[in-house]
Amino acid sequence: MNRDNSGTMMMKAYVLHGINDLRFEDVPVPVPGKGEALVEVQAAGICGSDIPRIYKTGAHTHPLIPGHEFSGVVRAVGEGVDSERYLGRHVGIFPLIPCRKCEPCQKHLYEMCRNYSYLGSRQDGGFAEYCVVPVWNLIVLPAEVSFIKAAMMEPMAVAVHAMRGIGLGTENGAERWSDAGMIAAERKQDMRIGVFGLGTIGLLLTMFLREAGYENVYVFGNKEAQKRRAYGLGVTCFCDTRKENPDHWIDAETNGNGLDVFFDCIGKNEVVEFGINHAAPAGRLMMVGNPYGDVSLSKDTYWKILRHELTVRGTWNSGYTADAVDDWHYVLTRLVNGTIHPEQFITHCFALPDLVHGFELMRDKTEDYVKIMYVRGE
Repeated sequence: MNRDNSGTMMMKAYVLHGINDLRFEDVPVPVPGKGEALVEVQAAGICGSDIPRIYKTGAHTHPLIPGHEFSGVVRAVGEGVDSERYLGRHVGIFPLIPCRKCEPCQKHLYEMCRNYSYLGSRQDGGFAEYCVVPVWNLIVLPAEVSFIKAAMMEPMAVAVHAMRGIGLGTENGAERWSDAGMIAAERKQDMRIGVFGLGTIGLLLTMFLREAGYENVYVFGNKEAQKRRAYGLGVTCFCDTRKENPDHWIDAETNGNGLDVFFDCIGKNEVVEFGINHAAPAGRLMMVGNPYGDVSLSKDTYWKILRHELTVRGTWNSGYTADAVDDWHYVLTRLVNGTIHPEQFITHCFALPDLVHGFELMRDKTEDYVKIMYVRGE
């Protein structure tokens, strides 16, 4: 931090002034208000959604500091916040700020809030030296969890939300969804699970499925690096969609019996159709990937939903209630226990002034990457 001529404390930040108008500049350090904390950002990951927000669509408001996957240290607190509890603590951040008034909020389904705000898309986020965050959104980190791992808690919680939402890996909090998780747990060794798309979320989802004990995980990707990373997670069934016909491949792998659970981590029409066409009777499908465009189903495909009594669900975020059974604490428990290793997917680290190279790399796809991150001190 430094002071300007008027004595105002200033910081460096990436400020989105409009579509394709991102500037690295000096801005005032934000001041925490009632119930808020000032977090010194230590690590921040670039999400795939940040790239169109910066270069194609813009944000909900401008100017805006993007970035919603980050962690840091609490340096100041506002009115009503217990300073002894939070000052100096290492924290992860749940970026969605619920209204707490709408019907979903009343049911503690904060990820479905109808009037939410969001760090990095509706109000200033983490691509800066400091960010103001409501204390309720802070996850205090134990010593075992590094800043870079904590900065990956948001995409990890999204992956866990998809997994638990379809009834898998739900030894805690399963009642929120259904009894499907308990049924799955009884026969998880026999479950056939497909993950189509091995970007960040697809790889993290695969990691959690393997950690939860699911052995028959069939993954679909289109890069050699994805194949290596999938094998590193213990997956042995990888379909390279550049070289193999996915329809023929999955029929051969499952003896024509199909998939009990299917995750679409891409959001394309043909992947949705593939999942439905290759679902086993009473199969479950989770739509995870943001759609590339309109999705439509042929009559024959729609009939398969009816005749096979398929369950089709969607997800877009993660469940956070600030208690021990939410998706974030599911992730945190495994980070502390050392049963998951998200750092293996961090392919690039930049100092804050150089993070623009990460944005451009993802925009132009000039190198293979999974997670690109700003790390303080890099």
